[in-house]
Amino acid sequence: MTAAPSGTVPPKGGGPVPTSLKAPATSSTNPESVTSTGSKPSSSPHTTPPTSVPRRSPRPVSSDFLSDKATATFIRRVLCAQHLADRGRSTPAPIQDLLPPLTSRNDVDLQLYALIAIIIKEFVQNWYTKITPDETFVAEIVQIIAHCTRALEQRLRNVDLESLLFDELPELLDAHIRAYRVARNTVARPPVEANPREIYHSLWPLPALSPVPKSGHSSIQTQEDNESAYRQLLVQGVLALLLPTEDLENECLTTLVEQLFSELVIGNLIINKLSEPWLIWEGLIILTRIVRARSTIEASGPGDMEPDANLKTIRGIVPPITRKRSLYIQQFFWTVIQWGFVIVNSIRLMISTIMLSRTLPPRSIPTIRQVDPTSHDYGEKSYHPPTSEVGLQPVNVPIADFKLWACVGNLLEIDARMPWMSGTLSMAQWGALRGPGNLAGFNGMIDRLFSHYIHVYILDPVRLPPLLRAVRGAVFPNNAPGSSSLIPPSSDEQLGALRRRCASALLALVPKRVGRLYYGSSIWPWSTRSTSTLSSASSRSGPFKADSYNTTHNANRTGEEVARVRLTDDGKSVRDNHATLTPDKSKRQIGDTGVRPTEAGGDKRADMCNGDEDEDEDENRILSEIETGVLDVFSDPYCNKHLLYGILELILVRLMPELTEKGVIELWEDRLS
Repeated sequence: MTAAPSGTVPPKGGGPVPTSLKAPATSSTNPESVTSTGSKPSSSPHTTPPTSVPRRSPRPVSSDFLSDKATATFIRRVLCAQHLADRGRSTPAPIQDLLPPLTSRNDVDLQLYALIAIIIKEFVQNWYTKITPDETFVAEIVQIIAHCTRALEQRLRNVDLESLLFDELPELLDAHIRAYRVARNTVARPPVEANPREIYHSLWPLPALSPVPKSGHSSIQTQEDNESAYRQLLVQGVLALLLPTEDLENECLTTLVEQLFSELVIGNLIINKLSEPWLIWEGLIILTRIVRARSTIEASGPGDMEPDANLKTIRGIVPPITRKRSLYIQQFFWTVIQWGFVIVNSIRLMISTIMLSRTLPPRSIPTIRQVDPTSHDYGEKSYHPPTSEVGLQPVNVPIADFKLWACVGNLLEIDARMPWMSGTLSMAQWGALRGPGNLAGFNGMIDRLFSHYIHVYILDPVRLPPLLRAVRGAVFPNNAPGSSSLIPPSSDEQLGALRRRCASALLALVPKRVGRLYYGSSIWPWSTRSTSTLSSASSRSGPFKADSYNTTHNANRTGEEVARVRLTDDGKSVRDNHATLTPDKSKRQIGDTGVRPTEAGGDKRADMCNGDEDEDEDENRILSEIETGVLDVFSDPYCNKHLLYGILELILVRLMPELTEKGVIELWEDRLS
């Protein structure tokens, strides 16, 4: 990457950064180096040294720009230019003494100020310093941002984060999944054509994304203008509620802050980037990698290699028959030991859970949901602004009844693939919520336990600084806009390969037998028939367009239709037709097995090869169904924007309920009157 080095030499006499500002040490994920441009003098005596030698060699790019010391130096150089006269001091003043606090935590302020410094350096100072050397303008922007962040933190304390993260946001994702699948599986048949984007937009109407953009049409520019105006309205409403009155009267300052947040932060960094399918799939791959790494670390132990060593010893000194018998004995012994550990740990977990749940405090903050007082069904929720007849009311919703569980089931297509599992889980949920003891009811034993673990492992503020640091390293490598480590695919083939890698990463999270059972594999010891691949719905490079590398007659089938074909006799004819594509397979099916009478054990080797081929074909079919059933719902950037804007609206409304009561113009008139 060509970004300039950010970790420059600190001022003279610079001491260590205060401990309160230091976060856990991290290693840079983007190490860089710059090679020297000077040439080495030749060892020959006839060679003369160069006439001009640079005074100093190029300074190497810092490979630890994410460290606390380099971050504090960068913030001090960009945002505290008026305090550079203090460089002669033995110990420079800490950041919290030079800049106004953003939040109540210094480690969070350090990462937030690093992001603010990058934005101001790249998009404000590069043109403002050409006009005037005055630094008060940057200081005013920092004061405005600090005032807004402190106000947001105060409002955040009054928000039910459990309900927001695990109930309302999953409800939006569930609505996106249902609308996308309805738009994709339209009832229109050729020659009648229907635009899936228009169907989706009619199911989830959003004025900012109107009209539906069409290639080679003026609607693209019109939609972009409407989207830009919508972002500006959102930021204006936020500023009208958070800024002090004297800052609202400064039109130049508010316009600049509005453009920074609406276009740079919301438009470029959030909406336009996160709506890309390849970035969503890359994020899923990273998450699966983290989950697998943690599970591997937890599962590994010092005694894991002992059975293998014993097996190697036995294999070398014991005859084959005795060795086989000893292997069975050892496997049975270790199986008994493992099941014993599982039973003991399960009993211990149950006892500790019961004891812990008795000491946990009740959930005091009720969930705020929009309900109709005249309706008897309080389970139906909506994220739309309330009308005169419908208002926001506190509803005691247990965690076991959150929309998260329904969203996960809908994403994985449990109703279509395993209806008996969906019914069993629904019955278990109903029994836990309304059964004897009210175990999973509001403030029940399971409900308080879920709330405790959510606050300990997810909502802990200590996890926020590493997250902000990781975001800064990915979006702004070396504290400047540059080439990110996540590179978008340059062709449809690369996009299809990325989708396949994401499907493989998701499938690797579950045991192989569980994945085959869920996706209906028939490669089992008790199976009477073997399955070949059902080359089901193809990977798509666009929203609803088939890829060139995986187009088959099943390209438009959903997971439910594929499962239905697999459970009928039609699946056999499909596999037979697929087998005739290759000459060698067709010969084997006609009668030529390829085994010669003189080949000893040839039939066994042929069976093993056929078994491996069946496993590979079955795995390819499972990966194709994951691509079309799970990953395909994020394959259209236009539809993804509906979801992102819905999430943004919901968060702003929960933080600032005044936005649902008055319009933006009315809010400004009330503040400036």
